[in-house]
Amino acid sequence: MAANVFPFRDARAAPDPVLEAGPVAHGPLPVPLVLDNGSFQVRAGWACPGQDPGPEPRLQFRAVCARGRGGARGGAGPQVGNALGSLEPLRWMLRSPFDRNVPVNLELQELLLDYSFQHLVGWVGLEGCVDHPIVLTEAVCNPLYSRQMMSELLFECYRIPKVAYGIDSLFSFYYNKPRNSMCSGLIISSGYQCTHILPILEGRLDAKNCKRINLGGSQTAGYLQRLLQLKYPGHLAAITLSRMEEILHEHSYIAEDYVEELHKWRCPDYYENNVHKMQLPFSSKLLGSTLTSEEKQERRQQQLRRLQELNARRREEKLQLDQERLDRLLYVQELLEDGQMDQFHKALIELNMDSPEELQSYIQKLSAAVEQAKQKILQAEVNLEVDVVDSKPETPDLEQLEPSLEDVESMNDFDPLFSEETPGVEKPVTTVQPVFNLAAYHQLFVGTERIRAPEIIFQPSLIGEEQAGIAETLQYILDRYPKDIQEMLVQNVFLTGGNTMYPGMKARMEKELLEMRPFQSSFQVQLASNPVLDAWYGARDWALDHLDDNEVWITRKEYEEKGGEYLKEHCASNIYVPIRLPKQASRSSDAQASSKGSAAGGGGAGEQA
Repeated sequence: MAANVFPFRDARAAPDPVLEAGPVAHGPLPVPLVLDNGSFQVRAGWACPGQDPGPEPRLQFRAVCARGRGGARGGAGPQVGNALGSLEPLRWMLRSPFDRNVPVNLELQELLLDYSFQHLVGWVGLEGCVDHPIVLTEAVCNPLYSRQMMSELLFECYRIPKVAYGIDSLFSFYYNKPRNSMCSGLIISSGYQCTHILPILEGRLDAKNCKRINLGGSQTAGYLQRLLQLKYPGHLAAITLSRMEEILHEHSYIAEDYVEELHKWRCPDYYENNVHKMQLPFSSKLLGSTLTSEEKQERRQQQLRRLQELNARRREEKLQLDQERLDRLLYVQELLEDGQMDQFHKALIELNMDSPEELQSYIQKLSAAVEQAKQKILQAEVNLEVDVVDSKPETPDLEQLEPSLEDVESMNDFDPLFSEETPGVEKPVTTVQPVFNLAAYHQLFVGTERIRAPEIIFQPSLIGEEQAGIAETLQYILDRYPKDIQEMLVQNVFLTGGNTMYPGMKARMEKELLEMRPFQSSFQVQLASNPVLDAWYGARDWALDHLDDNEVWITRKEYEEKGGEYLKEHCASNIYVPIRLPKQASRSSDAQASSKGSAAGGGGAGEQA
């Protein structure tokens, strides 16, 4: 780009078509359906067996919903994901089933699953079911309530045969590790809402030492938006979250040494060579200066005429609907006059009316409304004609007034106010206009903001968060293990998640580990081959490897016997902690002890007597 100028793409999502599953998915054995249920994006696709299990997930959409205004009255219902198109006009209406990274809203989660199954399986209607095993991702240390809600939704609403739950970052780790190996390591997973650091010992999650940082891509985009809005208060509305996410994905990077990088930006040459100028959309015309008074008046007349036509069209549509309803009511009244009582009562029930008197009253009101609407339409047409006729002779009237002003004796008093030189005020505007660069005015100079926004996951204090960053949390986790286990864990530090895709992320983690580890000790940092999609790829490969393993799948029978919170553990799952209810047992034992004590007290009193 010329002089580091980058236009905003403002990508608009296209609605997803209903995809054909293909003959492999409808074979003799049910093919698993893999759902990566992320708080930013949902990814769904088939785990087809064979040499080529298929490319990336066939369905990817944002995990947001928006309800239409007329959904309850037969209008547009709720829209999900890519069906929304551009998110910014609907930002205030968007709803997500997630609280942080945990799904808590059952109704909105059902909308996301409906959208996925309708586009992949063709499941439509309340009587349909999904006859495929489901592999579903969940949050680290997922609350039992959330898993119970999800299991109830899958088994009761969609009637699936079986389901398996796993953690997205562990699936990504499973996809990138060597086959059939029990690896140990540290997973740093940074997503849209939070960042997790997960220790893995011999291929299994050590849930007791997992830590979460409540910072991710959402907080980074919000911080960048505040920085640029403070810097450019004249473009508040144009600095949207979608554009901030675009800047983060394509123009931001992680500084290996944050303070040293800030000192580099103080150099004017470095700033000029590395600043990214984001071009906002703008109009090439300055309406306030280029339009004359006649053009403004003509534009007002056009807008008024367009508004009148729109109102007239709306009146005609309403009149047509009222006329059709009135004809229907008059037809029902004719049934009563003809003595067809059975048909009359049926029609009366369909109209939700109780008596002929109510029907007659409604007919009178509707007739009056129809007549009033017709009169309004006629009056609007007359007013429109009058306006058109009256708008033409404006200039002759002004010319007729000029002689009357010349006859006034005190005309000299008005000369300073109405001098002939006043029209010349508009001339400097045309000379100044080429000097003013309108495109440069609509540019956002993104300099140090390129590194300040992603830095919050290492320094949460930049946005006022009283949390430890990634490096401090990593050091805290390592200190909880003996030195030999620490040495084993740092040999495989694995980075995954969409918020780790910044350039320089791997070099920054190597620098942080070099500072915290002992002198001349070794470590290794690995970045996922595709931090965004490797979770889905790993879940797909896991489903194919364990398709016939009943030790990892939760069947419908087990769901009914053990409850929705039940979980079967495997290499990519959470640790199952069943619900324990010791209070009821303690109450019953206390009641038995008190009854025994009262009986013993009664016996002792009898002996004393």
